[in-house]
Amino acid sequence: QVQLVESGGGSVQAGGSLRLSCAASGSTYSSNCMGWFRRAPGKEREAVARITGGGATAYSDSVKGRFTISQDNAKNTNYLQMNSLKPEDTAMYYCAAGLYYLGICRDYTYWGQGTQVTVSS
Repeated sequence: QVQLVESGGGSVQAGGSLRLSCAASGSTYSSNCMGWFRRAPGKEREAVARITGGGATAYSDSVKGRFTISQDNAKNTNYLQMNSLKPEDTAMYYCAAGLYYLGICRDYTYWGQGTQVTVSS
């Protein structure tokens, strides 16, 4: 069992920055994936970024170059640094824990409750 707690959301003007944190507790293991997803009203859930236990990262095209995911394994915490925020980034952001297998992050079975990010123009 893994528990995830997000923090760092808030309101910011366009062009500003926020740093989201995802603290994990409970059982941990190698070959894990930590991902960030977001859902805006009226839109499908979107995968934003993910990082593997080995530190490999991937990003959605919509955030590439603006967002950076990183992790501190000693603290069981990962971070999503969001720069140059746009109004379209407004969404509820969720942290999730999954498995890395055969080169793919999948089976995101553990989810946090989410943290709201609001970007105004």
